[in-house]
This record gives sequence, C-alpha cells and structure tokens, in this order.
Amino acid sequence: MAYRDSTAEKTTITRDLDLLSKPAGGNIYESIVVFSKRANQINTELKEELSSKLEEFASSTDNLEEIFENREQIEVSRFYERLPKPGAMAVQEFEEKKVYWKAKEK
Repeated sequence: MAYRDSTAEKTTITRDLDLLSKPAGGNIYESIVVFSKRANQINTELKEELSSKLEEFASSTDNLEEIFENREQIEVSRFYERLPKPGAMAVQEFEEKKVYWKAKEK
C-alpha cells in the first residue's frame, strides 16, 4: 500500500466518538479493536520496508567515519520518521471505509 501518499494527520486531533463507532454498530470498543489491529499491520509493513531499504547500507565492517558520513541512510530514516503514525493511518482508513473486518458471532 502507498503509505507515502497518506494524508493522515501527523498530530493529535479531536475526533467524534459517535462517528467512529457507527461503522461498528455503535460499539466504540469494537472500532478501537479494528483500529489497533490495522495499525499493527501498517506498522509491520513499514518496519519491513524500512529494514529492506536500510539493508542496502549495511556493511560487514562498520567504522565510526562510515556511520556519520552515510547521508543517504539518514535521509531514508528521516523520511520514515516524518510519515504519519500507523494509528492515524488506521483511523483514516476506517473513516474512509477502506478497512474490512468480520465481527464475531455472539
């Protein structure tokens, strides 16, 4: 998924709990479970993507000069730090109805 193009908020904002709970049948707790599971999925995907990009810079012999001079690695890390948090992305996807989940039968 293109998390680079995410328009999720990068800061904390106030949300209407009634609107967030509507897709889950009015149960805010079920909505929160859906957010958290989706946020974990997004976080795992971002970690794997970042790790694969940073592997390109890995060397078998690290010395102090190489660590401080590797500007490309620093820029890649900074890019991922500036992305919205996985929780914010998950809430945005939930609000836009891009998340599918199946509720347990009672």
